[in-house]
Amino acid sequence: MFADYLKGAMRQAKYEILPDDGALYGEIPGFEGVYARGVTLEACREELAEVLEEWIFLRISQHLTLPVVDGIDPTIPETA
Repeated sequence: MFADYLKGAMRQAKYEILPDDGALYGEIPGFEGVYARGVTLEACREELAEVLEEWIFLRISQHLTLPVVDGIDPTIPETA
């Protein structure tokens, strides 16, 4: 499930070439603060995937909700 969630989120990523130096910028809409920059598309994607994983683990550790991706809701419900 977690791998499917990551893949689904990464499929939503948007990339653009920065005009000042030609580097690539990537972000995932709906995942506030998840963005990366790289010299190549592959480098940008790898960095974005790392940032996404860290962002998810941080939100889980703080008991915050996560966006639903492709029908997958990875939010861990609190137990009594």
